[in-house]
Amino acid sequence: MRLLISAGEASGESYGALLIAALKKREPALDCFGVGGEAMRAAGCHTVVDAKDIAVVGLAEVTTRLPKIWGEFRRLLRAVDARKPDAAVLIDFPDWNLRLARELHARGIPVVYYVSPQLWAWRPKRIEQIKRHVRKMLVIFPFEEQWYRERGVEAEYVGHPLADLPAPGPAPPLRSPQIPIALLPGSRKKEIALNIPAMLHAARALGNKYQFIIPVASTVSSKWMVDLIHRVVGQDPGINLKLESDARLALSQARAAVVASGTATVEAVLIGTPFVMVYRVTPLTWKLGRPLVSVPFFAMPNLIAGREVVPELVQENFTAENIVARMNEIIPDGVARQTMLDGLKEVGARLAPPAGSASASERAAQVISDLRLKM
Repeated sequence: MRLLISAGEASGESYGALLIAALKKREPALDCFGVGGEAMRAAGCHTVVDAKDIAVVGLAEVTTRLPKIWGEFRRLLRAVDARKPDAAVLIDFPDWNLRLARELHARGIPVVYYVSPQLWAWRPKRIEQIKRHVRKMLVIFPFEEQWYRERGVEAEYVGHPLADLPAPGPAPPLRSPQIPIALLPGSRKKEIALNIPAMLHAARALGNKYQFIIPVASTVSSKWMVDLIHRVVGQDPGINLKLESDARLALSQARAAVVASGTATVEAVLIGTPFVMVYRVTPLTWKLGRPLVSVPFFAMPNLIAGREVVPELVQENFTAENIVARMNEIIPDGVARQTMLDGLKEVGARLAPPAGSASASERAAQVISDLRLKM
């Protein structure tokens, strides 16, 4: 089986790596190529395009990178024409992957979309592109299956890949007596640059009682992150900062966290770490994009619960002062912290697979293998 997999962000490529491992159990001779990063390469996928070269955030920001992105897109299509995959699996990353779906459909390559774009939240008219170009949606949140089916799209809920991961192993002993707090600014450079200043200024305001753990996503380098931190708070920030390569380990160590909107919020839910969700884009992107958002919450745990489980600090409300105020509510034991812990447990239970069932990656692999047999 020759398969194209396209994942343009750190979270998507981690799901891609899990999927490749599950597919290889069924198809030991799997030949996989496409778009991804280190995790997918380690799983045996030849990455024609590296995810870090095309991962940008925001309607306004993408314009400055268009020539580079378009060049990478054409390079991928040349590989598609040369290698002629039996099928394609596209993982989230809709601005790239929906265009890719159109090109693949035109070439007669069946397209499976794994991890849905959040059309139910914004830009729902993209459903027409999915109807035309996607054979099947494999969704990871329970409510998405019905949403797609009501709109005439074949969809199947396979579960959330993060819910299948074992709990992080015992954390190594912290070398500092300070209370650990995790700061997760995102996985893309522009996103991190927008988010980390307020996080660092909040860390300074919270003070030396805490050690602040910052995971570095696979899509950026530690040196880039250190340089950015120094630009924001100087060479001597006056706080204890620790960089960590594993976001889940950082969350498992942390008493509480500040988490940029995205996959990391689901990781925090499943690990059970109380957190404050933050979200910021450039003013132009906010002005263009806000009218397109049609849901009452930004944080996935709040959307799943249908109420505010975690506080949301969005755009102008995302300030160091507001972070400090919210963190001071959930760090100490008390009603606010326990209420959030109970809410996280409730949301996590909705995402957890039934006992003894196949993993999300295994269920997705089965659907893809079955689809191949029907070709």
